[in-house]
Amino acid sequence: MKGADRRLVVASQNAGKCREIARILDRFEILSLAEFAPVAFPEEGRDYFENARQKAVTAALATGRVCVADDSGLEVEALGGAPGPLSARYGGPDLDDRGRLEKLLTELRDVPAPRRARFFCVAACARPDGRVALAEGSCEGEISTEALGEGGFGYDPIFRPDGFAQGMAEIGREEKDALSHRGRAFRALEAGIEALLKAADA
Repeated sequence: MKGADRRLVVASQNAGKCREIARILDRFEILSLAEFAPVAFPEEGRDYFENARQKAVTAALATGRVCVADDSGLEVEALGGAPGPLSARYGGPDLDDRGRLEKLLTELRDVPAPRRARFFCVAACARPDGRVALAEGSCEGEISTEALGEGGFGYDPIFRPDGFAQGMAEIGREEKDALSHRGRAFRALEAGIEALLKAADA
């Protein structure tokens, strides 16, 4: 990997997440994991940091390139921090994004406002030799009583960030990227990415 190689592979099959990361890391050239042979990721556990690290390292070993990944979750105060790292699998494999957020709204039906919550993200960057950089970011807010807006993905339609009258799925992409947990985590990771790319070019 000689020369000024600014290419990063996003270790995710989630198209919405990949587009969001590409917007946030616009200083780099983002490659899709779909351009490479299928990657078998380890089963995710209950630790954001380990999940993000494993995804990035697994993709880096499989592709031979510097890879970025994240592990994110919605933590609801009234549910003791659930669904947390299990957010993408909340309610079991038969539920899609809409089914998961509807399940969560049902569980919070009798909880009065404000129903405090936060999005949390750990972002990771890994080289094929196993070296890793990690960073984190969060976004505080509350859970609405119904899904709002058509933008975003995952739990965005039921999350209202602090200081906003609109939900996460109603605000513009640039504004979302500036305040979101994923935006904050990947911006915090940029120095680590630069260091790993320089080491790869050495």
